Amino acid sequence: MERHDGNHGLLRTLAIQSLAIPALFEEFPVAARRILIIEDETMIAMMVEDFLTDLGWDVIGFAGSLDRALAMAREADIDAAVLDVNLNGQLSFAAADILNQRHIPFIFASGYGSDGMARRFGNVPIVTKPFHREDLDHALRQAMAGTDNSTDKIP
Repeated sequence: MERHDGNHGLLRTLAIQSLAIPALFEEFPVAARRILIIEDETMIAMMVEDFLTDLGWDVIGFAGSLDRALAMAREADIDAAVLDVNLNGQLSFAAADILNQRHIPFIFASGYGSDGMARRFGNVPIVTKPFHREDLDHALRQAMAGTDNSTDKIP
């Protein structure tokens, strides 16, 4: 049983626990933390946000419709994005085209895997729903490889 001696013991414990935060935050380039989630299912978007936060990303916004996705793909100050392929029956490929034009790496999330994927996105990593945090991490590392914000430094 751990004993806390007033506020000093609690602060000491919190300081020690903070040392256990993954070294990811120290090694991950600050400029490569901003990410956009394009997802129409609120629960999935929340799960993805939790995963990304655990991986050291700063989620700057959500888009649950194609119109919002297009606007954010054009204007958001981001370093990467996670795109659901199907947004309420509309494909998110137009938002992906904008991200490509802006040279912003992205990945797709789909319940169908690569089925129905446009050929022009053949090299874009895909995570198949349901996916785990490690799957998301791997796909983002692939997407970021070779960019100015490469995640090569992440252990």
